[in-house]
Amino acid sequence: MKVYQGEALASYGFGHGHPFGPDRLAAFWKEIVKQGLDREVDTGVPTSSPREDIALFHTEKYIARVHQQSESGEGYLDFGDTPAFPGVYEAASVVVGSVLDGINGMMDGRCPRVFVPIGGLHHARRDGAAGFCVFNDIGVLIEALRRRHGIRRVAYVDIDAHHGDGVFYAFEDDPDLIFADMHEDGRYLYPGTGSAHETGKGKAKGTKLNIPLAPGADDAAFHREWPRVEEFVRAGRPEFIILQAGADSIAGDPITHLHLTPAAHAHAAARLCALADEFCNGRMIGLGGGGYNRANLAAAWSGVVRAMASS
Repeated sequence: MKVYQGEALASYGFGHGHPFGPDRLAAFWKEIVKQGLDREVDTGVPTSSPREDIALFHTEKYIARVHQQSESGEGYLDFGDTPAFPGVYEAASVVVGSVLDGINGMMDGRCPRVFVPIGGLHHARRDGAAGFCVFNDIGVLIEALRRRHGIRRVAYVDIDAHHGDGVFYAFEDDPDLIFADMHEDGRYLYPGTGSAHETGKGKAKGTKLNIPLAPGADDAAFHREWPRVEEFVRAGRPEFIILQAGADSIAGDPITHLHLTPAAHAHAAARLCALADEFCNGRMIGLGGGGYNRANLAAAWSGVVRAMASS
């Protein structure tokens, strides 16, 4: 198993004091070393992505805008959550590049499982930023699997507290994107989407599963719903599995209201690994996603890594 780690990846952050600060990767890696997991995994070197990779998902107009604001370091890339900073284009391109480098190794048989902690930027739209997310590495990944690796059936599972709207709406009418998202009810949390009745459109109707959880939902609530996710993924018979393991669904996060523990994240990772072995030749990628309590993200992501490395 390979875990990406390095200063270039850590640089995707919006300044110290911002919930999505550049210290998040260091908090995670410190825990990995403390547990000795660094001796059980290979360390992936963060890799930048060329413009044409980003354009697999994003519009040229939007890419140009990010590049321009990256040079000036001024203004917001959305309506107030995602500030530009000098070098934001380069930092965001490293997130995309590291994810793509990971799947290249997976697809050529070098490494069946990968974890990219500063990844899973699931709010970014094809034509815009949103919710701390500049480039949607998940969207780029899905497009790259289809266009470059001949993979059609992809399962995307998201346990971040926030609904993965940037992925959901980009592929809402795509019947080959199996989408399962367990999140805090949008009536109480950004982005306000992901109702249970949103199951896909047109030929894709029924290929999307949204499970809103009430504020305060704990591991018992998670385990009541999780079998539905497994059954849904299994029915989709995917060729590749993506886990967005956002740690902001853990109790004590400063901007969300769920009360899961890191054990839920480890369970999700282990069970999806089993499905990846059954359907995908073991191919599964984990992405860190959100999480703004540093101790929480360190515990959750290290649990995911341990589960993926040992499954």
